[in-house]
Amino acid sequence: MPSYEVLYQAAALCLTYPDEDFRARLPLLREAAPQLREFTDHAAVTPPQELAAHYVEVFDFTDRHSLYLSWWHDGDTRRRGMSLVRFKDLYRAHGLELSGEELPDFLPAVLEFAARTGNTDLLLDYRDALEQLRCRLTDFGTPYAAVLDAVCATLPTEHSGVRS
Repeated sequence: MPSYEVLYQAAALCLTYPDEDFRARLPLLREAAPQLREFTDHAAVTPPQELAAHYVEVFDFTDRHSLYLSWWHDGDTRRRGMSLVRFKDLYRAHGLELSGEELPDFLPAVLEFAARTGNTDLLLDYRDALEQLRCRLTDFGTPYAAVLDAVCATLPTEHSGVRS
């Protein structure tokens, strides 16, 4: 598979809350990941408060656009706890520890993991979740759909691995 580390890192940044640091990085994101220009161009011309409010509307009010990958497979069940352990174990196996308060299945964290390690196992294993999220964001009419379009375009259409 070709190397998409820069795209994954840029996509991770695009899918986090759009604070001042995000706005400061927009020109670099636009240049480094042309696949994300539809989103970065939108973000550059949207007033900061409007962009932040839209992020909250899209990702924080409903699980229909959940950025937590194991939610798509496990929902809010006990089984999800084991999935989260798997994410943490994979990160640790590559010498990475999560910092901050996000769960290990948070899509920006998964994208950053793929960017840092080149390991796309989680993206491949949760491809169905990514596709569902992409479709729902597209149906919702949000520019964030373009970020998922770019990420999904990097993944093979079929993955022979089995999600555990």
